[in-house]
Amino acid sequence: MNVIRFTDLCAQGKAAGQRVFIRADLNVPQDDAGHITEDTRIRASVPCIQLALDAGAAVMVTSHLGRPTEGEFKPEDSLAPVARRLGELLGREVPLVANWVDGVDVKPGQVVLLENCRVNKGEKKNDEALARKLAALTDIYVNDAFGTAHRAEATTYGIAQFAKVAAAGPLLAAEIDAITKALAHPKRPLVAIVAGSKVSTKLTILKSLSANVDQLIVGGGIANTFMLAAGLKIGKSLAEPDLIDQAKAVIESMRARGADVPIPVDVVTAKTFAADAPATVKAANDVADDDLILDIGPKTAAILAAQLREAGTIVWNGPVGVFEFDAFAGGTKAIAQAIAESSAFSIAGGGDTLAAIAKYGIEKQVGYISTGGGAFLEVLEGKTLPAFEILAKRAAG
Repeated sequence: MNVIRFTDLCAQGKAAGQRVFIRADLNVPQDDAGHITEDTRIRASVPCIQLALDAGAAVMVTSHLGRPTEGEFKPEDSLAPVARRLGELLGREVPLVANWVDGVDVKPGQVVLLENCRVNKGEKKNDEALARKLAALTDIYVNDAFGTAHRAEATTYGIAQFAKVAAAGPLLAAEIDAITKALAHPKRPLVAIVAGSKVSTKLTILKSLSANVDQLIVGGGIANTFMLAAGLKIGKSLAEPDLIDQAKAVIESMRARGADVPIPVDVVTAKTFAADAPATVKAANDVADDDLILDIGPKTAAILAAQLREAGTIVWNGPVGVFEFDAFAGGTKAIAQAIAESSAFSIAGGGDTLAAIAKYGIEKQVGYISTGGGAFLEVLEGKTLPAFEILAKRAAG
């Protein structure tokens, strides 16, 4: 995908003295007292901001935070805690500017944080009048917020339509490159791991991937539905029996291409869903009526791990068991370690997946860790994200 890259503009000296408007993703979790509990997104946004400052630009940064009501600013909607943390990371004060739509006073070499953009009326619906006002604030618009790339809003789409120049920031450009490498031009075999509680929430992803991947590993509640489709009993495990036909269609789609959906040969069960529930390893065809399947078994994990070690490209979305409970974490741990040991290019995304990566300490062994949850899933569905689409259009002239 061809987009204008902000790193290139800076390298060419085209950002010096220019007003640069950066749409970042600074939507971080906070506790009840308003303290930031996890700042990964803020830290991930710093390189783009620093790049603009080093280039001699007048820098404006904005983001959404939480789910404010448009036109009704409340103290808990404020980016003030973000401004403080951003200031610490940049080693300078970052002033917070409210009511900024009609004009921002910022000079080259300065940076300001513009208050929560979703408080502005018309932001969510990408109001054209608002988008044109935002575009008038800037010489170069930079989208560096992959987490919102699946939404066509005023600060993610409309401003890019009307700004003089619309570019991808380093974080967004890295996502585009990783997604292209994994899905558009993958080194084969391409193996996708799609796990989660429900087939229904991932059905379009499964269908889209089944037309492209060499192996589709399913896990969690999704795997239980596929086990039903394969004629196995799953006891009282989480599943969606009404989607068995859809699961069969995915299996057939893969089989028609000489690919497959590995069905577990053994599982880890319990009688109750609890961290201290006794775990029992069983053959996949020995599941009792009162069993809950909470993980794949060691034989299945070993088979999948061997396949992952031979992969050329791996796409990972979702843990394959209830990895939060140590007794049912073996499958996800084996998958994580196999990905870490594989020479394949790997891309991983989704909140639970990132938690598993952190738990098993394999951050440095994963080729690319996506910062967007919903956006990453929509890419896997084969959708073109609005933010990508408008940046590509602007690059094409």
